[in-house]
Amino acid sequence: MDISNNIKEFLSYLSPNSCRLVAVSKTKPPADIQEAYEAGQRIFGENKAQEMTEKSELLPKDIEWHMIGHLQRNKVKYIAPYVSLIHAVDSIRLLSEINKQGSKIDRLIPCLLQIHIAEEETKFGLSEEELILLLNSDEVKEMENVKIAGLMGMATNTDDEIQVRKEFKGLKRLFDQVDAMELPGHVDMKELSMGMSGDYTIAIEEGSTLIRVGSAIFGARNYTG
Repeated sequence: MDISNNIKEFLSYLSPNSCRLVAVSKTKPPADIQEAYEAGQRIFGENKAQEMTEKSELLPKDIEWHMIGHLQRNKVKYIAPYVSLIHAVDSIRLLSEINKQGSKIDRLIPCLLQIHIAEEETKFGLSEEELILLLNSDEVKEMENVKIAGLMGMATNTDDEIQVRKEFKGLKRLFDQVDAMELPGHVDMKELSMGMSGDYTIAIEEGSTLIRVGSAIFGARNYTG
C-alpha cells in the first residue's frame, strides 16, 4: 500500500467538505502512522487503550488520538490524559467513569455518544430514547469533566446502499433534533462520526463530519496471535 499517496488523495477529496479523516491505525506499526503523518494526516483512530498509549509515546505530540472502539471502563484511566476524542460512549456508566478520570487530572475530555443505527445485534449503542434520557438526566448535567461533542454511529455491514443511506440519514436527523434542544453547557453538537472504508462516500453526502477509514489507507488489518 502507498500510504502517503492514499492519505494525500483522501485529504484532497475531503478538502471541499466540512468532513475530516480519522485514519484508523489499529494493529498498524508506528512506522505506518509516521508515514501517514508525514503526508499531512494528524488524526488517528485506535480501538485498544494500551496500543494507543504505546503509540502516543513514540509518535509526534501534535497527533490527535481518537478512541474509536468499544471502551471498557477500567481502561479509561490510561487514555484520559491525552485522548482527543472518545467516539463510542454507549452508556451513562462509561460517561461517568470518563468524567471521574477527567476530574482527577483536571481535564475536560471530549466524547461522542454512540447511537445504535444498524439492523444488527452485534453493534453497541444507545437507542434514541436512551439518548434523550441520558442528555436530560441530572447525573449528566452535573458532569464537569466531559464534553459531549456529538454523535457516532455504525451502519449495517451490507452492500445495500439504500439501507446504509437510510441509517445515516436517520442519525443525521437525530443529530439535528438534539442540536435544536435546550442542552446543558457541556453538550455541543459539533461532530457526527459516521462512515468507514466501505461507506464513507454515502456518510459524507448525509452530513458526516468525521469518517473513520483504515483499510483504504493502510491495507488489510494486521492480526497477531
